[in-house]
Amino acid sequence: MTTGTPVLTGVSLEALLVAKESRAARQVDWLTHYQQPIISLTLVTPGAIKNSPRYRKTMRVALQMCDQLLWKNSWQVLDHQVFWLPTGPEAMWCVAHQASEIKAHCAALEHSHPLGRLWDLDVICPRGRHVGRLSLGIHMRRCLICDEPAHVCSRSRRHPLEKVVSSVEKMIDDWFIHN
Repeated sequence: MTTGTPVLTGVSLEALLVAKESRAARQVDWLTHYQQPIISLTLVTPGAIKNSPRYRKTMRVALQMCDQLLWKNSWQVLDHQVFWLPTGPEAMWCVAHQASEIKAHCAALEHSHPLGRLWDLDVICPRGRHVGRLSLGIHMRRCLICDEPAHVCSRSRRHPLEKVVSSVEKMIDDWFIHN
């Protein structure tokens, strides 16, 4: 019997847009039902591959760190779900606490953990408004390659995709080699 290595296939833009719409619909459902802030976690995964063993391992670390953050602060979690999708892993928590404080802690976690730059922790208020970093006086995310704001480099495609993907993979590999 021959055991093969799974072939990683990319996902289409259409599939990514459908996943984004589905995530937004889940968020609206939870906001309507619970009337409390939501933490929505996705990964920063440049390129067409969104679901790989490397990314799943990275997501497991993110889930563990988020659960520790919530436990450490004694914040009541009203609901929690994780989705392991071909378009990339996603997770949501509904937390009975002030959204701006949740966002401040999530941004600190993204900044302080060696893999945190690969975690996108959005916090959404019951009124459907995202709590942004700038509204809390927190600097915008920096590029994975240079020190410019990430959105500037991403939109202008300043860096070759292969270089960005390689940087992400190195970040992940370095973490798991040392931990």
